[in-house]
Amino acid sequence: MAGSSPPTIGILALQGDVAEHEALLRGLGVNTVQVRRADQLEGLDGLVLPGGESSVMDKLLRLFDMKKPLQAMLRGGMPVLGTCAGLILLADEIEGAITGQETLGGLDVCVKRNAFGSQVESREERVVVRGIGGPPLDVALIRAPIVTRVGEGVDVIATLDGGEIVGVENSTMIGVSFHPEVSGDDRLHSLFLQKVAESQR
Repeated sequence: MAGSSPPTIGILALQGDVAEHEALLRGLGVNTVQVRRADQLEGLDGLVLPGGESSVMDKLLRLFDMKKPLQAMLRGGMPVLGTCAGLILLADEIEGAITGQETLGGLDVCVKRNAFGSQVESREERVVVRGIGGPPLDVALIRAPIVTRVGEGVDVIATLDGGEIVGVENSTMIGVSFHPEVSGDDRLHSLFLQKVAESQR
């Protein structure tokens, strides 16, 4: 991004792993904004939807009148990275949703909530992500979803050894089941910033 001002990336800060994502992004030299209100969506070059509790995030987005403005920005092509609960928010369909749970949508996949069991069954995995060089990512799967259906225009970028799909992307969105921010490895965030840079050309 030499020769131009660094992008400004918002991190949805209603709940979840906000500080960890912010630290990685700042380490990559970008500006960050913790987004808690609809007016804070203005001027962003990209957005991170962090891990947390997807049903709580959904309720808060609606409570704070952020859902429709955010959906409009996603439809307009703003790049977004969704991790764990963030992937669920991006998915068009959910298996195992609680009553009344909604998503932002825009990513033509179906995800299964809590596919890896409860919090105590959380585990670490080494995952190869397409587009990322070097060794596999060491990532945490914490009450993580898996992708059970992939629609048109969506590419699979990461699977586990058992074949479970844990990473997908389309032209503007990256969604992963895991928490790359927990290990402090910034390579997935770098991949996302490439998508942000492409959207600005």
